[in-house]
Amino acid sequence: MLVLSDLARQFQSMKDELLRKFGSFIESGAYIMGEHVALLEKSFAERIGASYAIGVGNGTDALILALDACGIGEGDEVITTPYTFFATAEAISRRGAIPVFADVDPLTYNLDPAHIEALITPRTKAIMPVHLFGQPADMDSINALAKQYGLLVIEDACQAFGAQYKGRQAGSLGTVACFSFFPTKNLGTMGDGGIVVTSDPELAAKVRQLRHHGSPRKYYHDTIGYNSRLDELHALILLSAMDRIEQWNEQRRSLASRYCQQLDGLPYLQLPYEPEAARSVYHLFCIGSEEREPITAMLRAAGVQTGVYYPCPLHLQKAYKHLGYQTGDLPVAEQLSTRLFAIPMHPFLTTAEQDYIISVLQAYRSLN
Repeated sequence: MLVLSDLARQFQSMKDELLRKFGSFIESGAYIMGEHVALLEKSFAERIGASYAIGVGNGTDALILALDACGIGEGDEVITTPYTFFATAEAISRRGAIPVFADVDPLTYNLDPAHIEALITPRTKAIMPVHLFGQPADMDSINALAKQYGLLVIEDACQAFGAQYKGRQAGSLGTVACFSFFPTKNLGTMGDGGIVVTSDPELAAKVRQLRHHGSPRKYYHDTIGYNSRLDELHALILLSAMDRIEQWNEQRRSLASRYCQQLDGLPYLQLPYEPEAARSVYHLFCIGSEEREPITAMLRAAGVQTGVYYPCPLHLQKAYKHLGYQTGDLPVAEQLSTRLFAIPMHPFLTTAEQDYIISVLQAYRSLN
């Protein structure tokens, strides 16, 4: 089976280096909040172009801690996208706030600024765009609305490390940004991890305190916090991955370009769209079709893994039934949930493997 993301190949490429580092790490006896986390935070902030980066337990925690540090809580409203992984809205709800869903752009699949303004109320405190599948959202328009109405902008950049918008890194475009190091992410580790990025010193200090039980110094607790620290072991792995991430992302972009060139013109497929202002890192390569089910069935039968991202938009999830959304309220997101599917995309996909996947997709119409 040609898989969507080949983690075994990815970590095999780092194996010798990691094994050498693991030996020294084991001998050090320093496993929590040590030099590797500090170095990763410094390197990450520099790479993003932000002043501060604070390692946390996972991407969901990054969102929750960022919301908490921003003072968002009970009864506040945060405008976000219904077409993303559940954690985006879940983090808002965990703070006691209310996710307010705006429809998405049919080409980029990201939060559509044209639908945001009508949803702003006196209770709205922030906008949370998601750079979905590694594609930056329309941040100029979102930031303009945020400035006009005095709102915070919290970037969910969990899928978008290395992506750019008008030459600036995703994660440097709002008030605060959140990243995930889940293994399948472009920059991932062998487990869970996350990081919060900001250039606001007060926000950074709050997140740093919240991640460690609300404690500014050992055994003194100024607020109720969390236990959400990035492990030293994961920081070690991520530092090695960061040395390779530019090459890996360039390979993703090369593969995406090749997919688009070879599949262009097939009437039963909608290919990804990259705006001129954006530079996607193709965390996932998702294509759309009214014939998704037979196409994905054919791919699976041919030994090609596929994935549906996402089969149920957030406003129609059972967990949000109480918000009162109905089918038809956000038609673009609902249509995408019936059309889009992912095909293999990772830096270790060979040309021969990609040619095979392309040939299966090209043969679809002749076989059906």
